[in-house]
Amino acid sequence: MKVTELELKGVLRLQFDVFRDDRGYFQEVWNPARANIPGMKKDFVQDNIAFSHYRVLRGLHYQQPFEQAKLIVVLSGSIFDVAVDVRRDSPTFGHWLGTQLTAGSGDALYIPEGFAHGYQVLSPSAHVVYKCTDVYHPEAEHSFAWNDPAVGIRWPIADPILSEKDRGAGRLEDDVRRSLMTS
Repeated sequence: MKVTELELKGVLRLQFDVFRDDRGYFQEVWNPARANIPGMKKDFVQDNIAFSHYRVLRGLHYQQPFEQAKLIVVLSGSIFDVAVDVRRDSPTFGHWLGTQLTAGSGDALYIPEGFAHGYQVLSPSAHVVYKCTDVYHPEAEHSFAWNDPAVGIRWPIADPILSEKDRGAGRLEDDVRRSLMTS
């Protein structure tokens, strides 16, 4: 396995070994005994699977409190995966990075606690699995708009398909202000 830290501290691109033959391929998705990666949490407690069609954009979501680190793997198709730093005291607060993940490539993305996550489907459809270090707490859920101009994410597809919740999301700055008032 090869590990590369990306431009936001703690966000890692993992390249797992893929074993191919005339039957297809085999890839280990997660093995904590082999993943001795400094700074990476390994206590995943919830696995999520999402199936989405072309242009679907899911996000941008995070939990505070009960922050979740996530390990994202694409089982079929291709996505543009995004992490946004939402740590209030971070010098990179509001900064984002995006990377393409494709099934069978061996690539995965590790997003530490304190980051929002979202992705857009680039292929006709995609199955995405993500492992989380805490369970879902609806009372701690936060989100902000995929097209928040202050964040400025350059999504590959300009006219995404969104859920009702994601269509109604506001700006990151407003979400942070609301969470400060309730904490």
